[in-house]
Amino acid sequence: MTPATKLSLGCVADDYTGASDLANTLTRAGLRTVQTIGVPADDLALPEVDAVVVSLKSRSIEAGLAVTRSRAAESWLRGRGASHILFKICSTFDSTDAGNIGPVMDALRADSSDSIVLVTPAFPETGRTVYQGNLFVGSVPLNESPLKDHPLNPMHDSNLVRVLARQSKTKVGLVDLATLSRGAEAVRARLAELARGGIGAAIVDAVFDRDLETIGQVALDHRLSVGASGIGLGLARALVAAGRAKSDAATAMHESAIGGPAACLAGSCSQATLRQIANAEKVMPVLHLDPERVIAGREEAQRALAWARDRFGAGPILIASSSTPEEVAALQSRHGRDAAGHAIEQAMADIAEGLVQSGVRRLVVAGGETSGAVVDRLGIPGFLVGAEIAAGVPVLRAVGAKHGDMVLALKSGNFGGPEFFSDALALMP
Repeated sequence: MTPATKLSLGCVADDYTGASDLANTLTRAGLRTVQTIGVPADDLALPEVDAVVVSLKSRSIEAGLAVTRSRAAESWLRGRGASHILFKICSTFDSTDAGNIGPVMDALRADSSDSIVLVTPAFPETGRTVYQGNLFVGSVPLNESPLKDHPLNPMHDSNLVRVLARQSKTKVGLVDLATLSRGAEAVRARLAELARGGIGAAIVDAVFDRDLETIGQVALDHRLSVGASGIGLGLARALVAAGRAKSDAATAMHESAIGGPAACLAGSCSQATLRQIANAEKVMPVLHLDPERVIAGREEAQRALAWARDRFGAGPILIASSSTPEEVAALQSRHGRDAAGHAIEQAMADIAEGLVQSGVRRLVVAGGETSGAVVDRLGIPGFLVGAEIAAGVPVLRAVGAKHGDMVLALKSGNFGGPEFFSDALALMP
């Protein structure tokens, strides 16, 4: 894709996992979507896509730095023709009175010259709803949910009009459910009324999926919106309905098969992953790393690579550093929590790099920290998002990777069904 090609939608996400959730949501709605890791280089070549989600780690950093990084991402997306930018935040509105949602919104609003910005973290499918400006997590207000005790962003007020007003330099208003239920024109009239009153941002109620579609339709009138994956779903459906997206995400992923050796890596110690490893042992060779030898040096990673290369011709293999909670606790007590974790993550990254250098182009990784270490080591700047393997875990096709074309699956520990590894490989061309 050249810079002259116009994106239908550009997204700036304030954390990696939220970015993945949004990219997956957009793909399920039919948009051909790429997720990047950080702001891409100007010369990054992209396939033909409808949407790009730029993943940042800006949710809990100093507000000024979050603004700088978000503006850089917005500038990159605008440079590729994105007429609408979604600033993607957490569906529980994670932030403090110092930011970062308000400061970033203010900066992006100023850059976009929008008179008023639609804001909603609602995503009814996941139990996040907004009514009379109050955010509910399931059946309870935000300030009564476990988020009230969040270690970084404790949420003590469910009224988002108040929460955002304490962070933002602009006045904040409300588009209530009664207005929303009357349709897009009623919402447009309410936004115009608020803007005439000097209000620069409006919290929008949403209780049902159809509310998101109305919000998405109206949001496209503007150059900026703020919200969670729910508003992303509304925007995607509005783009498809307007003929501004081709709605062939699945076809885009499978233009050509990758083939070649396939491998799985497991670093998560969750009960779900341990069960998945046990099931994988029934259908593929599995090597369990010795954690003491991993911490002692690089020989254990080299042993694992030699073991894998001897078995490539017979089909997929799995290498696991996963252990039971009791084993992990004992290891951490002997070597320290950070030292043990870092050593294992780096060993898994060493193994991933060695596997790819040996020709592996289909790679499944279990464990959030392990996945991050692997992606960083392989130098993958972005992914084209494909079909879901399990809820929230799509197939990813590398974009701009230094090792060439490859497909991956990256999952957090508790995600996926009992046959996750086999299920993932079955969807990797």
